[in-house]
Formats: sequence, C-alpha cells, structure tokens
Amino acid sequence: MDSIILINLILVAIFIILTAFFVGAEFAILKVRMSRLDQLISEGNKKAVIAKKVTKDLDYYLSACQLGITVTALILGALGEPTVAKMLEPLMERFDVPEAVATALSYSLSLAIVTFLHVVLGELAPKTLAIQYSEKMTLLLAPPLYWFGMITRPFIRALNGSARLLLKLFGVKPAGHDTVFSEDELKLIVTQSYEGGEINQTELAYLENIFAFDERSLSEIMIPRADMITLEKHLPLKEMLHIIDEQEYTRYPVTDQGSGVTGFIGFINTKEMLTDIAAGRVNAVDEFIHDIPRFKGTMSIKDVFLKMQQTRTHMALVTDEKGVTIGLVTMEDILTEIVGDIEEEEDGDGTSAVLT
Repeated sequence: MDSIILINLILVAIFIILTAFFVGAEFAILKVRMSRLDQLISEGNKKAVIAKKVTKDLDYYLSACQLGITVTALILGALGEPTVAKMLEPLMERFDVPEAVATALSYSLSLAIVTFLHVVLGELAPKTLAIQYSEKMTLLLAPPLYWFGMITRPFIRALNGSARLLLKLFGVKPAGHDTVFSEDELKLIVTQSYEGGEINQTELAYLENIFAFDERSLSEIMIPRADMITLEKHLPLKEMLHIIDEQEYTRYPVTDQGSGVTGFIGFINTKEMLTDIAAGRVNAVDEFIHDIPRFKGTMSIKDVFLKMQQTRTHMALVTDEKGVTIGLVTMEDILTEIVGDIEEEEDGDGTSAVLT
C-alpha cells in the first residue's frame, strides 16, 4: 500500500476519533446533573472540578464542541473521500471500468464509506454513550475539552460574537442555557425517575404530595366541627381528666359558653397540666390556656403551614367567611399531606401516644 494512502488512513481514523470526542463531550455536558458534580467535588474528585467549570459556562463550551465537530468534518471530507477513491482505482482498472464511470463510482463509494464511518463511529455511537453514561463521559471528556476551549478561545469568541451580531440584526437577544423547569415538567421528571428506578414508591408519593400541597385548601384536610374533641373551661377538674384519659390527645381546644360567637378561647396542653398536678400544684384552668390562631378554610395548606411553623403553633381553628369556627387543623394533619399517615408509637402499656 502506498505510504501516502496509509498516512491518510491513519489521519482519517484520528479525525473520526476527534469527531467522536467532540460529539460525546457535547451530549455529556448537556445531560450530566450539576447536583451530582457538586457531590463528587465534595468527595474530592478533581475531574469533577473541571467538569463543573465546563458545565457552568455551557454556552462557551458548546461552541467549542461545534467548532471541533465542524473542523474535523471538513478535514474528513478533504482527506477521506480522495483517499478511498485512490484505493478503489486498482479495482476499477481491473474490471476495465470506463474513466468517466470509474470517477463517478469511486466518488460515490468513497462518499458513502466515509459518511458511514463519520456518522456511525463519529456521531451516533458517542452520542448514545454520552447519554447513557453522562457522568462518566463528562468526567472523562471535560478536562481535554476545557483545554481545547482555552487554546481556541480567540476563535470561539470571534465566532460567538459574529453569531450574536447576526442575531441582533434580526432583533433576537442571545439567551443563556440555564435549566429552569415548570411544575408540569418536574412532575414528568419525577414520574420518569420512578419508572427508571432512580426513586422508590415512597419517595414518589412524597414528591407527588408536595406538588399537590399548595393546590389544596385548609377546609379539605380539617377536622370538622362536629368531630372535634373539646374541653369546656368550667368543667370540674375530675371531668376534664376523664376526657383527657379517654381521648389521649396532647392538646384540646377550650370553649367558654359565655365568651362570644365562636365559644373558643384557646387550647390546653395536657402535658403542662398533668405535670403540675403530678407535682402537687393545683392551678386554675386559665393558667394552662394558650391562644389559638384562626385561619379561614379557603386559605391554602401551604400558607397555613408556614404561619404555624413561624409561630411554632401545633393547632389552629378553621373558620368560614363570617368567622364562625367550622373545624380544627393540627400540624400533624398538615404533615400527613406530605408524608402520608404517621404511624403512632405505642407506649410501654400498649396505648397510643397521639401527637395532636
């Protein structure tokens, strides 16, 4: 084989590999998760540091990939087709193919062979690998891509600048590549992550509950007024203790028949009351009554949760538009909307400790 043809074949192989490098790098840095790179950096992975630099300046390094792909494709066209055509000449002469036909046939065959190698080995195979193994491919390809970008910086800036000027003529403003997802897109990602085995059934349920969290109103999860267990302020202590022992809740709304329209004046924390009684301190009921907030039933669960969290409140009344109490909500009710039913831990005597 002619030494020139051999050298050209080696160069063709090299530029197919370079094309594969740029294509793989392009798809890998688009697919890799930034959160995963941050995790690798925290674990001391030095390649992840460079990969983070590349993915943070995505616009620039995608341009670097495009420059590399374009240059290697042009060189492949210039080298590959004449080389393959030269290799086919003896075959054409052997079968005594007319010169005009031989030229056209050699060109067609060489174009088909080089295109096949370029597309399959230089583009499709690395693209599939980059998508399937984005993390490994990014860590492998980001360092050489970073240095390629540093070396070719003047060319890339000139090309990017020219592209921006051209777009500006048509009134188009260049946009960044920041990834921002809508809620519907996030729901789709969550579903696909579950189907792909990235998250389990419990995690899927948590995430779906969070998405639905701010779409629901307080009246949807409240304990209706008719089902509320309350304590009346003027009940004898013995009767109060009987209700507390029977119901086993930690907190109870307190009513006072002479206090106004709603009748609710606050709530009692039974732990405080029982601790005082156990210590031999018998105080008036008023000493244990805390203010209880009120929220309209039309308010979103999310807003109520934030307000209760800020004020460290575990219980609130739910009212209608006229301010009449229609129900009760606890922090546990709200948290159940995210994590599902909370299993109640049993005390040593087999009774349930209800955290209401």
